[in-house]
Amino acid sequence: MTSEKSSVTVRIAGEDHTIRASAEPEYTRKCAKLVDDRIHDIRVAAGLIEGHKAAILAALSIADELFQAQDQRDRSVGEIMERLDRLTAELEGVLPPQYPDSEPQMPASATVVNSGEGVNTCLRKLLSNR
Repeated sequence: MTSEKSSVTVRIAGEDHTIRASAEPEYTRKCAKLVDDRIHDIRVAAGLIEGHKAAILAALSIADELFQAQDQRDRSVGEIMERLDRLTAELEGVLPPQYPDSEPQMPASATVVNSGEGVNTCLRKLLSNR
């Protein structure tokens, strides 16, 4: 996404609309095509239907698709977190304990995310920010 706004003309449900957005014009066209295709599919399935009703049904259909995708993502993240917990427990069972008084020896080229946090904590933070 760019910080500058650009205008792009798109055709949705047979009407031209000029959209001014910060997104790249191609992305705006892609979004408009999704909406136009969904309206078209609804009109084909429902027969004669008023334009605004087709647009409302298209919006509801796209919202439903979004919520289903978010639910699937949340389930996947939950599964990943469970696997991470199991792997962490396995690793903790085979690795020697770390003592707070000792500093781990890291190669000079290594990058430390946060030296006070374990891998599990860092991965949890990364996954929770998505």
